[in-house]
Amino acid sequence: MLQVRGLRKAYGSRTALAGVDLDVGAGTIVGLVGPNGAGKTTLVSIIAGLRRADAGTVRVGGFDVAASPRQAQSLVGLARQDTGVYLSLRVRENLFYFAGLAGLRGKARRASVESVAEALGLAPLLDRRAAQLSGGERRRVHTAIALVHRPPLVLLDEPTTGADVRTRAEILTMVRQLAEAGSAVVYSTHYLHEIEDLDADVAVIDHGLIVARGGASELVGAFGSGMLELTFVDGVPAAARDAGAVVDGSSARLAVDDPAAAAAALLVQLGDAAARLRSIEVVHPSLETVFLQLTGHRFERTSEGTSA
Repeated sequence: MLQVRGLRKAYGSRTALAGVDLDVGAGTIVGLVGPNGAGKTTLVSIIAGLRRADAGTVRVGGFDVAASPRQAQSLVGLARQDTGVYLSLRVRENLFYFAGLAGLRGKARRASVESVAEALGLAPLLDRRAAQLSGGERRRVHTAIALVHRPPLVLLDEPTTGADVRTRAEILTMVRQLAEAGSAVVYSTHYLHEIEDLDADVAVIDHGLIVARGGASELVGAFGSGMLELTFVDGVPAAARDAGAVVDGSSARLAVDDPAAAAAALLVQLGDAAARLRSIEVVHPSLETVFLQLTGHRFERTSEGTSA
């Protein structure tokens, strides 16, 4: 359903995408993760036809996004980071309007609005003005607008940012249902547990490139070494550096096969310098350690800006 080849995009001297390749088949959920500024939002925007690439191609359902934008965009449902609803309109009016833009008419439009409203817990809110909704309720309406026409390709960019527990659960359930019905889903998120909950494939993007792609267990097996994270008073001692730790200010990070055993051994190796140890964290192999190993960054749980 989605085929991306050699996608490049720069903003002046800053490279956002450096040659991205990505395939997403029908019925597949791909969790797109990466550090702030890695290129996630730029990639999603180009796929949706909102920005033009400097080089490369994007095909949606066989249509080239640049050469046949109307045909390609008719197959896409996009929920961007920023919540976009008409506050003066009722929820039902918002959904009817965007369903109509997608080409739905008559009974088909009414049925689709009722279906997506039921799936996202909006049925009791259909006659309420969007201005009267809570932040989580507006987030659900925003997502419903993207999904009301049941698109073959769904692009969700940080869909649960700022969402309450109920909203998050309903959005994840809807995503699963869409994939089960055959939609291809690209799910950009800063919450790794959502990728695990969705049982999604993972695509890690860093410095404008997809640096790894596979199932969560596959990536953990290939890249998810255990970690020791140590924080010291008055700088990292030489003994920690000698053990091969990566130093960042007063903190040190050490990749190990057996974190618990390595922690005990390291305390002995530190000797008197162990008294300067403020904290030590044992991190077992997980998607988070995969992310750290591939990108060199701790996983940040804040939403990135819209220009990266």
